[in-house]
Amino acid sequence: MFKNKANSRNNISGSNIAKLRKSLPKPNSQQALANRMQLLGIDLDKNAIQRIESGQRFVTDIELKAFAKLFNVTTDSLLDG
Repeated sequence: MFKNKANSRNNISGSNIAKLRKSLPKPNSQQALANRMQLLGIDLDKNAIQRIESGQRFVTDIELKAFAKLFNVTTDSLLDG
């Protein structure tokens, strides 16, 4: 199956998500982010966060919207390269 990729990544938001996660107050680990996402009703674990940030996993529109809400940014800002 053909996959759409941007610079060999499966998403363009992962690096921005990683930067925003690291700017959060401690704890700002991938596990802590997964826990915060679960409080928003998004079922992600630490491994999914790692794969999103590294570009190995696609990000759904529902997840992108939740990340934007959690970080208090627009979805467009998550997609800016």
